[in-house]
Amino acid sequence: MRKDYTSAVVIIPPEEKWESIQEIRKIYDRNIHRWMPHITLLYPFMPKTEYVALEKAFSEKCRDLKPFELSLSNFKYFSHGHQKYTLWLDPEPVDLIVNLQAEILKIVPDCDDVNKYKNRFRPHLSVGQIKGKNKLLKMITDFQKTWKEIKFILDKIYFISRENIKTSKFEISKQIQFKKE
Repeated sequence: MRKDYTSAVVIIPPEEKWESIQEIRKIYDRNIHRWMPHITLLYPFMPKTEYVALEKAFSEKCRDLKPFELSLSNFKYFSHGHQKYTLWLDPEPVDLIVNLQAEILKIVPDCDDVNKYKNRFRPHLSVGQIKGKNKLLKMITDFQKTWKEIKFILDKIYFISRENIKTSKFEISKQIQFKKE
């Protein structure tokens, strides 16, 4: 099977938690019109035409997972060199997200692109792209002063996809539920 850049597996905060995230993204995130707020687990993923075949394996794997509370309270960044940075919210507990990603990766081991970065897989919710280290550090300080922690129960993951057109945006195609408590 071939991987597809119009397809991903992600964590999406509940829509009622988006407002403060989107306020930042509207100003700083060039990808706001393509992606909803999310934490990437697998990208690229299998083509949407494979979702029905994959849904059963993912559902079986996720039925064994207990829901857990996820928190977004701290800002961090990735450096891309040349004074270019990605600003992101740090989801906690990171170890549970890493374990979740490792479990679902067993189903589609070829979809390991996010594990090939220098620091391996690092869960994050991107909020913007910033140029200039001083600007970045001031933004982090300012945002951190006024940021109200976002908490939600992670009890599902999503298959998302978009059309293979430059202006298309990702939409939820499948929702995979964790164990019901």
